[in-house]
Amino acid sequence: MSIIFSEETKTFHLSNQLVSYVIAIEEDRYLAHHYWGKRLNKVMSGADYPRRDFSHFANPHHVDHREFSLGTLLQEFPGADVGDHREYAYKYTDEKGHHANQLVYKSHEIFKGKKELEGLPHTYVTDEAQAETLEILVEDSITGMEATLSYTIFEKQPVITRSVKFKNQGKETLHLNRALSMSVDFWNANYDLLQLPGAWSREREVVRSPLVRGIHKLDSKRGTTSHTYQPFIGLLDPNTTEQAGDAYGFQFVYSGEFVGHVEVDSFSQTRIQLGINPEHFEWTLKPEDTFQTPEAVMVYSDEGLNGMSQAYHKLYQNHLIRGEHQHKERPVLINNWEGTYFDFTEDKILEMAETASELGIELFVLDDGWFGKRDDDTTSLGDWFIDRAKLPNGLKKLSEAIHDKGMQFGLWFEPEMISEESELYKKHPDWAIHTPNRPLSRGRHQLVIDFSRKEVRENILAQMKKILDEVPIDYIKWDYNRNMTELTSGEMTHRYMLGLYEVMEELVTSYPNILFESCSGGGGRYDPSMLYYMPQTWTSDNTDAAQRLEIQYGTTMTMPVSSMGAHVSAVPNHQVNRITSLKMRGDVAMSGNLGYELDTTKLTNDEKETVKAQVEFYKKHRKLIQFGDFYRILSPYEGTNQTSWIFVSEDQSEALYSFFQIMDHANKPRPRLKLTGLDPNKVYQLSDGRVLGGDELMYRGIFLETDLVGDYQSDQIYLKELSES
Repeated sequence: MSIIFSEETKTFHLSNQLVSYVIAIEEDRYLAHHYWGKRLNKVMSGADYPRRDFSHFANPHHVDHREFSLGTLLQEFPGADVGDHREYAYKYTDEKGHHANQLVYKSHEIFKGKKELEGLPHTYVTDEAQAETLEILVEDSITGMEATLSYTIFEKQPVITRSVKFKNQGKETLHLNRALSMSVDFWNANYDLLQLPGAWSREREVVRSPLVRGIHKLDSKRGTTSHTYQPFIGLLDPNTTEQAGDAYGFQFVYSGEFVGHVEVDSFSQTRIQLGINPEHFEWTLKPEDTFQTPEAVMVYSDEGLNGMSQAYHKLYQNHLIRGEHQHKERPVLINNWEGTYFDFTEDKILEMAETASELGIELFVLDDGWFGKRDDDTTSLGDWFIDRAKLPNGLKKLSEAIHDKGMQFGLWFEPEMISEESELYKKHPDWAIHTPNRPLSRGRHQLVIDFSRKEVRENILAQMKKILDEVPIDYIKWDYNRNMTELTSGEMTHRYMLGLYEVMEELVTSYPNILFESCSGGGGRYDPSMLYYMPQTWTSDNTDAAQRLEIQYGTTMTMPVSSMGAHVSAVPNHQVNRITSLKMRGDVAMSGNLGYELDTTKLTNDEKETVKAQVEFYKKHRKLIQFGDFYRILSPYEGTNQTSWIFVSEDQSEALYSFFQIMDHANKPRPRLKLTGLDPNKVYQLSDGRVLGGDELMYRGIFLETDLVGDYQSDQIYLKELSES
């Protein structure tokens, strides 16, 4: 791993054993994108912009010919209104309203390690030898604006992270109107665009399409990230598969409003950008003020989509997730939500917990409805005190009773919301986000409480800490169920996120033993920044096993399996009314962090035995599942009615293969299944008794031992190394 600046070629070369990223300085001032891809041993070429008249493009003031234009240069961080009419990465306005901006190279610094981003989630290193950082200082001598462009390359990952810190070094106030975190220009457009859009209960659909001329935009204007779009862009060679080919990934470590641009220009050059959405953004920089953008994570893989995904998984697992639970096996849980909804009593909860403990389940989570007067979703958000009508003995006694059964205890909160029917709202109606003198919009009968305000954060923290200091709690599910409306200023949404991060940091620091799980109507805020505070996320409110195949498949494009909550629910399924086998529901759910979301007291004896066996099997293999290398094999999006994936230990000594059949067909051909990720030189014992080499399993493939008959069927094969051949 190294970062080298060549005085001769005026290039920066960031490289490790897997990847190279090269920046060239054109015309002694402009940062040009030179190369990004498979490792180069040495960069011998310098700036090589083709000098020719492209016609009808502006030329910078310092050149006296028509052969150089910013409008066609492959740039690293393009400014606004100075000759490049493509999407720009930043824009700032002076007091007179002028906004022609160009930041040019001033100096640079290279150092071991990686700096923290104060107040923001970010990737980190525990040893400075794990990464190296390049900071390039660019300046606008007219206004005094400076920006530090930060590039960090990790030692063992094909990963480069980027962020920008703006500083007003001038004498007048400047207004930052756009501040993206990264921009990369590619010299061609022969790529497929990969995105992960969706909606509530069908999150992170895998959508792949060829790039075409023009601008493709992914964004959120909802206050935070959302079900609709992920802050992720993939750029793929058209021939790239799960196992082979070039794949570029771009992901934003931020939970607020974002934008991603993919622009193909008139010369078939491609510009990729990612950062805070400028739609609701403006930041005032007085002299000496700074603004730090969130971090973008860029991945290159020449080993297909799985290679890209595994780079994200390992980076986030080892350099984003923190704390006691980072590498700790996650407990099997039971959540009462679909089993009872709001209609429960203390006796009912204890009865469910008793049955769950007998099945080997380790954690009981009490979901929505335990506080205020919360008998439905119209009331009590913001009143974080116990409903004695439901829990006459209080939460502490309930927690102790569940602990006495040998289980852990977890609790649901939705701290960022407030109900109009609540004591808190009656005292502080102005704490809800709203535009003065304009009627309020309502979503799910609730409003968003303004975490940009210190007094709001202090109140919610005090309420939560009062419970956490009194009640033995092992797990918290943190929900967020409404988009923002009636925003009040261009700084509000980002200040809201900074306030939210402050509250989360305080809680995870004060209560390091608690396992926090984030949730936003399921997977509406399932983004990397949440993993910095909460190492797992409720993947989707949709618990249907068939649709969960698609949801979990798309989620693993960037998110590690250890972060993915997956539950077995009752049938007919509450979201789609589908009936699937308990075996398939279990096999799908144990492809993430296994849990159950049903009334355990209503299970038949046969179902209890099945659940007990599932839990036992999962506990035996959960380290492999949660922290092994994950490979997608057959996609549920390709119309084959089949899905498969495999978990492989780091040393390739064991693996767990899962196969799922959606719709059955009469007299169908029997598929030959090719596994992946194994060591071709090892011999494996299969759980069905067969003994085969890793090469044969991967290159020739196998049939399932038993033919799956019927819709919604599944099978699993466990493989264990016997010896090396």
